[in-house]
Order: sequence, then structure tokens, then C-alpha cells
Amino acid sequence: MIARLRNSRGFTFVELVVVTALVLILASAILPLTRVTIQRQKEIELHRALREIRTAIDKYKDAVDAGQIGGTDVRVGSEGYPPDLETLVEGVSIVNDQSGRKLKFLRRVPIDPMTGDTDWGLRSYQDAPDTTSWGGQNVFDVYSKSDGIALDGTKYKDW
Repeated sequence: MIARLRNSRGFTFVELVVVTALVLILASAILPLTRVTIQRQKEIELHRALREIRTAIDKYKDAVDAGQIGGTDVRVGSEGYPPDLETLVEGVSIVNDQSGRKLKFLRRVPIDPMTGDTDWGLRSYQDAPDTTSWGGQNVFDVYSKSDGIALDGTKYKDW
């Protein structure tokens, strides 16, 4: 029985401490990389969401300029830009279309990945380029309301 106990190998306490220390060192090196990767993914999603909204605004403007949208759907002084983001989702009536179809530009208002909300900062055509308050006349531009700093050192709200 004593011979059997001597032949069975186990881990000593020192070996367990060394392995645990190595695992902790590796985990502490990987954690910052994981944080950067998550932030980079959010930044990619923010770029995509901003591009999607700005493309929808441009398509709305093009449709107004082409005469596809008119009448009560276009406000005087709006310069042909949508009154709000919800208009891009709900759609507008097509001029001279008796079928009642609507021209839609967005399926939904994208979520800002930095704030986790669909509340975007808006600028109208009449607002100053660096304003943080929306004049309410139309939606010419959108930006994130996040005060965070991107990996490249710029502010998200300046994108």
C-alpha cells in the first residue's frame, strides 16, 4: 500500500501556484486587448449607422429635388431635407401616385452603439456646423451624443 502511494504522482502546491500565476499573467495581458477589440467593433457599428442615416437623408433630398415628394410632405424652408428621422422610417407619399404607396428610406432608426439609444444629435441646414442644439427646421446631419473619445483620438460626436 505504501509503495502504491509513492508511485502515484500529484501536483505539489508550488506547481499549482506557478501555473495559477502564469494563467493570471496571460489573462491580464489579454484583457486590455479584449477591451480595445470591443471598442473597435462599436466604432465600426457607429460608422455604419451614421452612413446609413446620412444615405437615407441624401436619398430623401434627391427624391424632393426630383419631384417625387412634394405637397404637404415638404415644409417651406426645409431646403428639401426631412423634418425628422421618423419621417425617413414612416415614409412619405409619392407625388401623382394614386395607389397610396409610400416612399421609405429607413427600416428603423439605428441605435447609437456608444449610447445604446436611438436618440441622435441632429443639425438642420440652417444650424452652424459645430452647434450642439438642433434648430428643428429639418435634418441635414446627424451625430452621436456620446462624449467618448475614439481609438484614433477624435470625439465620437465629431464623426
